[in-house]
Order: sequence, then structure tokens, then C-alpha cells
Amino acid sequence: MRKFMKIVVLALAVMLVAAACSSSDSAGDLDGRTIKVAVENAYPPYNFIVDGEGQGWDYDAWNEICKRLNCTAEFVEAGWPAVIVETGQGQYDTAADGISITEERKEVVAFSDPYMVIEQKFMVRADESRFGSTDQFIEGDYRLGTQVGTSNYELGVTLLGGEARIDAYDQFGVAVQALIAGDVDAVIIDDTAGQGYKGANQDAVRLLPESLQSDPLGFIYPQDSDLIEPVNAVLKEMAEDGTLDDLAIKWFVEYEG
Repeated sequence: MRKFMKIVVLALAVMLVAAACSSSDSAGDLDGRTIKVAVENAYPPYNFIVDGEGQGWDYDAWNEICKRLNCTAEFVEAGWPAVIVETGQGQYDTAADGISITEERKEVVAFSDPYMVIEQKFMVRADESRFGSTDQFIEGDYRLGTQVGTSNYELGVTLLGGEARIDAYDQFGVAVQALIAGDVDAVIIDDTAGQGYKGANQDAVRLLPESLQSDPLGFIYPQDSDLIEPVNAVLKEMAEDGTLDDLAIKWFVEYEG
């Protein structure tokens, strides 16, 4: 039942994305151009490495985008959150890393239309019994883990009224391992990414059902990028023809880490 509900929620999110996407008569043709796509390679199920090969939603999505636009996606590993500034400076053509669309980031980079809407949630240890809601966590003397430079971190600061109870890590995977080790009591994580990290630690962690915040996600580009319009057109096509639904089911429902 929970997998069915997740499919329904993701399908509704894709429908909202399709409605929000900019309209265009044609996606265009990029004449075989190589597109440098920055990814963290440490954020399953969006992007990660298995046996030396890149995998995840971002890889599949950009390979499909380039198939439709006649381009080649060259995936380049980049660190978070420096990738935002580096993309804005033109070091990469685009970046894909489950990036929340925010007004602050729009000052540095341009965004695509949203391709997905996610919910931020608490991840806790599987045997956690001291708290089960946001209010109980806030009222207690619990420590929160997040990844530095993320909207999850910013939300944590807002919820807790400051940084005193927050431990920020360079990668979400390190924050999850800190949670399992007992160094922190919860991690704020996007529900889709949470499924990826939970899959790799099935018996150790779980997501609390309460949604903390809803965020639209988008690809980022240098402000003057000529990729924005054609990629938006392809995202609209992919939403309308069911491709985004298929990718959502593959990576956020069926993927078990």
C-alpha cells in the first residue's frame, strides 16, 4: 500500500510539473553538442557510483534529454555546495543533484522549470521511540544532522531557531552514518533521497511520515545559458508522455539501494 501511495503522489507531482512547465513548439536540436552535467555522485538515488559507473535518476534523465535534443551528456563529479557557484560561473553547462529552487539561488544561477516536487522529512533510527513528531523533536534536547549548504540545513535552522543543535556534514551519506552511529538523533532529508539512503540501511533507519516542507526541484545553469528553453521543452514532453513517471517509479519506488 505504501508503494502504491508513493506512486500516486509522484504521479500527481509530475502532473503539477507538466502544468507548470513552459510551453514551446519544439525542443530543438543541439547538433551533437556535448553538455557538461555536474553531479555529486554521492546522492542516491539521484546520482551515485556502482562498480565505477554512474547511476541514478540524474543519469537517466539527462541521457534521455540528450537523446531527444541530439546532444551528449558528459557527467562530471562536483562537490556540494560549491557546484552552485561553479555552475553560475560557467564551469559546467548544468548541474543535477536534486537542487531545490530558491530565490537566493536564483541570484547565482538560472533554473529549469521544476521537474519534481519533493517533501522534506525527518530520518531517524529504526528503533527511535523518544519522539515521533516535529514538535516533540523541537521540544527535546535532540541533535539534528544535515548536509551543509542545503535547503534541509536552512529548514533545520528555522525549525530549531538557530544552529546550536545542528551538525552539518559535507555529504548526506556521512550525516546518515552519523545518525546510525548515534552522533545525531535525526537527519532532515528529501523523501526521495531518503528512500535511497534508507534502501542501503534498511534495518537501521526509517522516515517519519510528517512532511516538514515541500520543495520544487530544478536543474541549474549559468544565467545566460541557451539550454534553458530547449530543456524545458523536453521536460514538458517527458512529463506529458509518461517518461518522468517511469523514472520516478524506477528510482523512487522500485529502487532499494
